[in-house]
Amino acid sequence: MAADQGRTQTIGAVRRTFAPWDNPAATPLIRFENVVKTFGAFTAVNRVSLDIYEREFFALLGPSGCGKTTLMRMLAGFEAPTEGRITLNGEDISGVPPYRRPVNMMFQSYALFPHMTVADNIAFGLKQDGMAKADIKARVEEMLALVKLESFAKRKPHQLSGGQRQRVALARSVAKRPKVLLLDEPLGALDKKLREETQFELMDLQMSLGMTFLIVTHDQEEAMTVADRIGVMNHGELVQVAPPAVIYEQPATRYIADFIGDVNLLETKVVAAGPDEVELACEKTPAPLRVAQGLGVPAGDTVFLAIRPEKMRVELKEAEAGPLPENAFEGVIWDIGYLGDLSVYHVELACGTRIKVSKPNVSRLVERPITWEDKVRVTFAPDAGVVLTR
Repeated sequence: MAADQGRTQTIGAVRRTFAPWDNPAATPLIRFENVVKTFGAFTAVNRVSLDIYEREFFALLGPSGCGKTTLMRMLAGFEAPTEGRITLNGEDISGVPPYRRPVNMMFQSYALFPHMTVADNIAFGLKQDGMAKADIKARVEEMLALVKLESFAKRKPHQLSGGQRQRVALARSVAKRPKVLLLDEPLGALDKKLREETQFELMDLQMSLGMTFLIVTHDQEEAMTVADRIGVMNHGELVQVAPPAVIYEQPATRYIADFIGDVNLLETKVVAAGPDEVELACEKTPAPLRVAQGLGVPAGDTVFLAIRPEKMRVELKEAEAGPLPENAFEGVIWDIGYLGDLSVYHVELACGTRIKVSKPNVSRLVERPITWEDKVRVTFAPDAGVVLTR
């Protein structure tokens, strides 16, 4: 137990300080340079440039058909770029066949051999490479211990649970110790609870092995949990690349703000903009809106105010409530979603627009819970919103 705690603390310390993308002198392990991939008249990947660093856990996130899997398949060698180039360790790998690239891929289906035992599945690639039998045996035992499946070595895939099959596929993928492991929706077949548990196991495994992981997913929570950085894609283009907290708190566009988590997007007009603060006017409320954000746009321009539901406060409106203070809305509770740890309130404003506000359920009982058709006031702090110009 003490050894596990020490290892966890070491991994945590490394993870907190890991940010090679902030170091101008750092050399990326993988580089996509102005990569384009077309299929006939359809452009699947459009002018993508991206650097991924050694030991990084990088996530490509986006809806189906956005180009993320195509980008991964080009790195694996299953597709060739139409334009641009891909380098690994500084070498152009465009002409290198998949089996000669120091890259391995774990597929969503796991692709385990049903007639082979767990141990034989893990050993398959090592045997293909001509590794000595004694070395294969030692490597398989190492991989089984790594994924905590030592007692399942002689079982067949159909005798395992979904989570165990996922671990076998993962062990087989890393057994050859590639420089880069590609994961294509690897947790999609698992139930919610097991998927959440496996995400943390995947993170610890990646840190223990010291490998570079590139995961493709359309699950925002999964990407936010496992990745050091996320690349959000849309229509074949890379829209924003940043650590999860930056993607969530400082989205570059309305698309990203709307795609990652829940958000209220309000169309507003700039009243005044300074280096540290912007004043907005919104037809949804007569109250002035003030946001603690520098904005270099002239007065009168249309911008969008993005506010996450959990950054807003909802309370019952008192009968004698005075005029609206700044950063406030008034409305009526239209709907309520109880999620256990929090409640989500849909508030209908006087103009008919509905906004979402979430409130943590920090106590079991309240004297007067907010309920349907209650008149409420919603407020937010100046540093809670983000102003987006596109």
